[in-house]
Formats: sequence, structure tokens, C-alpha cells
Amino acid sequence: MPVPCPQRRRAAAGQSAAMAGVGGPGTPLVLLLVLALLSRWGPAGGSCPPRCVCASNILSCSQAVLSSVPAPLPRFTAVLDLSHNNVTRLRADWAPGRLAHLHALLLSHNALSFVSTEAFAHVPHLRHLDLSSNRLRALEENLFSDLTELEVLLLYNNEISAVDRTAFDNLARLRKLYLGQNRIARFPAELLRDGTRLPQLALLDLSANRLRSLPVGELQALPAWLRDRLYLHANPLACDCPLFQLVARGRRRRLSAVLDFQDELRCALPGSPTPVAILALAGRAPLNCSEAREAVLEAHLGDSVTLGCDTRLRGVRSRHWVTPGGERVSEEAANGSAALLANGSLQLRALRPDDAGTYACWVAGPLLNETLYVELLVHNFTLHGPHDTLNTAYTTLVGCILSVVLVLIYLYLTPCRCCCCRGADKPPAPRDDSVNSSVLSATPNHAVLGVPAEPCRSRSASAAGPGQNGRFKGGGTPQPPPRHGPKAQRKVSDPDSVSSVFSDTPIVV
Repeated sequence: MPVPCPQRRRAAAGQSAAMAGVGGPGTPLVLLLVLALLSRWGPAGGSCPPRCVCASNILSCSQAVLSSVPAPLPRFTAVLDLSHNNVTRLRADWAPGRLAHLHALLLSHNALSFVSTEAFAHVPHLRHLDLSSNRLRALEENLFSDLTELEVLLLYNNEISAVDRTAFDNLARLRKLYLGQNRIARFPAELLRDGTRLPQLALLDLSANRLRSLPVGELQALPAWLRDRLYLHANPLACDCPLFQLVARGRRRRLSAVLDFQDELRCALPGSPTPVAILALAGRAPLNCSEAREAVLEAHLGDSVTLGCDTRLRGVRSRHWVTPGGERVSEEAANGSAALLANGSLQLRALRPDDAGTYACWVAGPLLNETLYVELLVHNFTLHGPHDTLNTAYTTLVGCILSVVLVLIYLYLTPCRCCCCRGADKPPAPRDDSVNSSVLSATPNHAVLGVPAEPCRSRSASAAGPGQNGRFKGGGTPQPPPRHGPKAQRKVSDPDSVSSVFSDTPIVV
């Protein structure tokens, strides 16, 4: 039969009174049980250190005038606050045991000038690390490599001037990195290049450093959600037009890093001691920079283009495009000429004049939505199309053929320019005493010593052979009639001799 509740309470109270009696047999058992329960929080687990406040799993030792990390530390500590103290060095043995539950370590506003590369070996699950407002001067090789789960790293307001390229290796989960108010003179482009070093990085603060130049080309290629939290203000940058276009593009996209600090985004002009606002460089001498049009693409008929949807939102839930004609393009509704790619871009193939216009990309994020517009201009002609190539080749071929024909006409069809031609029975010109008379003679004399000239008549193929420039010359040199006098023994000059090399080419005066 069940016992009523009042009877159960009285029975339990009687047993407790018997165990708690002075000198009773249950007293040692109760003490052992209490000590066993308290042993978890005893010296083995780490009691609350002096000058610290312990609240559940939070250990606060802020403003306790500590010069080193107190020991021992409770193993169950999840948040350790050591800010506003005088800790100068963080050695590898600052945590003698493994703190498996620690996920936040606050060491800001100390005098830290040294951090061991093995200082974080005992806190593998750390997600938040605050080392700001200290005296760190360099970030050594693989300094944070043991913190594979780190998400937020604060290093601002130090004296850092050297950053090793491997200092942030193995930080695949890092989302926010604060390096502002230091002495960094080189932009750490390796942190952003290809998105492989810090794939989850969404905020990078490099403000108030000593940067004089930026890799503008690489920064322009970054996605908008990363440029939205890329803080570069209060640096002594040198003015140039690419820098102006980078900042102007951020203002058009309403990026937080530009809108919130546009008054502090300044640069130095050559020969000017006072920095000027970067956005004030538009049309200002001596640079006269101009803004580049945002999201305007130009293409030609038949081309294929890809329209990018560079949104500022992360964790996009859905995305679709709307064409100038009002047609919706999504992954399910892709047609033959338009397709939505995996990264959200819209690919258009075989462009037509009707494809020109403004395209809208609708993005739905976890909290906000965004709409991006891209204007496409389609020129009404092809660029290096197949017809243009054929026309160019045909024109070149025709030109070459005409050139060959003209050369052949010049070589073989040149008309005879003399009124009379040499006949086979025409007497040769008498040779003068001077050697130049046969060399410079243009045409033979047709009436010498009373011999009358004969009119031109057809040349016989059997009595003539090909000569220079396609002309014909007689088969032989006729013998002159005998002459008397001192010049009777001279021979008529041979047309093929050196002395008559020019006699075969008529000269018209």
C-alpha cells in the first residue's frame, strides 16, 4: 500500500537526523560525500585565484595589478579576462594544464612585448583572442597556427611593423582580423589572394597604419561582401586615379568601409603637404581623375557575355535575374540563350540586338535583400566575325593577282616607243672614234653616208631571237660595205659587246 506523502517526509527527516547526530555513525559518510563533491572545484580543478572574481565559468582578473598570469587556473574556465594589468610576457607555460573549455582570452591593455609561438598550445578551442593595446612589435612565424578554431583576433593599437607571411596560417575559421593603429607599411595581400589563406575572413581592419600604396587591381577583384568591411582609412596613401576609382566605386556600392569613414580616406598629392580627400580628386588638377561607369558591359552581335552579381550579403538563400523584357531567369527556368551559373552570374549566349538593356539581380539574404543592376550594350555589328574574315582574305587575294598581272604586262607587253625599228638588212651605224659614241648611243643613225632610212616592217621570227625586255634582235650583224679612207678598217660594234650595253634600250627625249 503506498505511503502518504506526509509520512514519507517524516521518514526521510528521521533518517537525516539520525545521520547528522553528533557522534552518530553516519557523520563520517556525510563528510566524505561532501568532500567528494567539492573535490571537483578544489585545488585539483583550480580554485578561484586571489584578486580575481569567479562567476560560473567566467574568471575575471581585470585591473588586479598582475604582472603574470595567476596560477592555478580552474579547468572549467571558459572566459578568462586578464585585461588592464602589467603582464609583459606570455610564455609557453602560462597555462600548466590543458584548458579545453577556454574559448575567450582577453589580454588587452597590458604591457605585452613577447608572445611565445607555443603559448596557445594548451587552448586549442579558443575562438576569441584579444591582444590589443599592448607593445607587440612583430608577429612571428606560425604564431597563431595552433588556434585552428579562432574566429576573432584583435591586434589593434600595438607597435607592429613586421608581419610574417605565415603568422596567420591554419586559421581557416577566422572571420575578423583587427590590425589597425600599428606601424604596418606593407599591405598583406597574401591574406586575401585567391581566398585560400583565410577563406572565412569577412572583416580586415588596416586603418591608421603606414600604408603608402595599395594593390588596387587585387582589391577591385575582391567580392563586395569583403570590400564592405575592408578598412583602409587614416593611412598616408599617395594619390592616383586607380585609388580614386576604388574608393568611388565603394561609395556607389554604399560599402560601409567607405561611407562610414569617407572623411578619413585621404591621400597626399605630389608637392602638397596637406592630405586631400580621395573622393575630391574627381576632375582636380593635376590628376583630373574621372569615375568609371559601374556595371556597364559592351558586346557585339553573336558574342557570349557573363553578367556578375557581386552582392554585399553573405549566406545568400536565393538569387535570380530579371531581363530587360521582364523575363525571370533562375536555375530552374534557364533557357538556351540565358543560364544562371553556380556563383550567381548570368551567362548570355549568341547576343542579339534585343538583348541590350538593364538586367537586375535579386538577392535574398538571411536578414536583408539586395538588388544589383547591370547595363548591357550590344553593338549592331560583329567583331572579327566569319564574314569579315572572308572579305579580308578575298580582298588580299584579288590584290595579289592584280599586282602579278600588272608586273607581267610591264615586262612582256611594253609597246615599242621608236618610230622605226632595226631591220635585218639595215646597215649598222658607223663606229665613231670615241668609245662613248657606241656606249651612249640611244638609236642608230638611219641615214649615214647617203644611205636612206627604211620604214619599219615586221620582224621575222626565223631571223630574230629574244632579246632584252622581250624585244627581238637580228640573228647576226650584217657586214657593212667596203669603205675607203682612214676609217675603212674599223668594224661595226657588236650589240652584245660591253661597249654597246646601252644601245638596246631606246631613250626618248
